[in-house]
Amino acid sequence: MPAVSVVIPTWNGRPLLAVCLAALAGQTERDLEVVVVDNGSTDGTAAWLEAGHPNVNVIANPTNLGFAAAVNQGIRATETHWVAVLNNDTAPDPGWLAALLAAGSTAEDVGMVSSTMLFADRPWMVNSTGICVDRAGIAWDRDGGAADDPGNDEVAEIFGPCGGAALYRRAMLDRIGLFDEAFFAYLEDVDLAWRGRAAGWRCLHAPQARVLHRHSATGVEGSPFKRYQLGRNKVRLLAKNYPFRQIWWGGAAVVLYDLAAVVYALAARRDVHALRGRLAGLRSIRSALRSRP
Repeated sequence: MPAVSVVIPTWNGRPLLAVCLAALAGQTERDLEVVVVDNGSTDGTAAWLEAGHPNVNVIANPTNLGFAAAVNQGIRATETHWVAVLNNDTAPDPGWLAALLAAGSTAEDVGMVSSTMLFADRPWMVNSTGICVDRAGIAWDRDGGAADDPGNDEVAEIFGPCGGAALYRRAMLDRIGLFDEAFFAYLEDVDLAWRGRAAGWRCLHAPQARVLHRHSATGVEGSPFKRYQLGRNKVRLLAKNYPFRQIWWGGAAVVLYDLAAVVYALAARRDVHALRGRLAGLRSIRSALRSRP
């Protein structure tokens, strides 16, 4: 059995995937298997993989099942003790996997490891070093927009990893479950990290696990689809994970901030998609509450 499985979900991103697979082929950690889950692409991705990449395990879906479901398919198709999840619009450095595994192996309660993700068009700037969540339930990219420090090798404990380039211990996934497929795309990594931490698992950031990322190359930053998904999924995220003990003093901040965000989107950008997403989330809130850990 390989040491680690790398699961890559993809949708109509064959040129991006070619770069990603080439970078994986150059990893210093050689004991790995690669699983690509094609989500109903119409650009010939599945046939291209089958014809030219015999060492890649391919799962071809007839339709787009979403990021969460695709990753879960890849995880279920593997048996390794570690699973790395990688976006198709990334290019990991040669030492990426080795650095993740080294950090994850430092303690048995480390269930997640985050990468240093850099903007591909601005490689001197950090895209994300993981996930932060504040008391109002707002999640954001740790160190997003900060200057890169390529010499940093200090492993630090953080909330959770960005699912675009993350390592997960299978023992943790077996205990808490996989990605919540009701999210479809966006914030499913925050949900998984929140559940993992609630079950006693820790997350470390491995600064030398470095990845170039073409941010939102698939979902398109600021698109109606992404704004709707983020609005809908934020409601589900909080309903599933926000601590009941904090509702009395933090609940008002959650509601007021979110209301202000929706009002701003409507007034400044005439953006109804964030509101539509939140209303959809509220309509399914009972299902989310039933899914609380």
